[in-house]
Amino acid sequence: MFGLYITHPQVKIDPQIPVPKWGLSDIGTERARKAAANGWAKRLTRIISSDETKAIETAEILAEASGVKIEIVHHMHENDRSATGFLPPDKFEEAANWFFAHPQESFKGWERAIDAQARIVSAVEAILSSHDQNAPIAFVGHGGVGTLLKCHLMSAPIARDRDQPGGGGNLYAFGLADRRLSCDWTPIEDWRG
Repeated sequence: MFGLYITHPQVKIDPQIPVPKWGLSDIGTERARKAAANGWAKRLTRIISSDETKAIETAEILAEASGVKIEIVHHMHENDRSATGFLPPDKFEEAANWFFAHPQESFKGWERAIDAQARIVSAVEAILSSHDQNAPIAFVGHGGVGTLLKCHLMSAPIARDRDQPGGGGNLYAFGLADRRLSCDWTPIEDWRG
């Protein structure tokens, strides 16, 4: 059976609001609704979300389709970038490139990639250790830590070229029994299960 890691789609960017409090934009909300209309969303037996607003909003839309309550796990948050605050998109991309290229170092006070990876892997494994392997489950979170988890599942080094395309609203699937990828990053509304 499948497990999914789902990244929140487009958000309302507001430099005056802390990034973890950003919500989905109208486009992001519509994409999540399209994903929820697919058969795979209705099959989910558990939906685990990070505690950031954009992830919770995505998880809630998926939960409407499946009829399950979302579970919030605080250790699934995005890599901690609070040391630099909001960065304009071009500066953020430069910082993210550096973050992935130097996983054992901190970018200007950011959480190190190896630490963020250990955190997300631990959170997901703790949940899966007691989860029924025959019951589809989705983890809803963020691109950075999602990529770090993907690298772990692939037994591959941390690298930016394993990151999601297009900046959000993608998923990958993995087998619950073997923890191996069965589908690489795919737009959430396009995956058919």
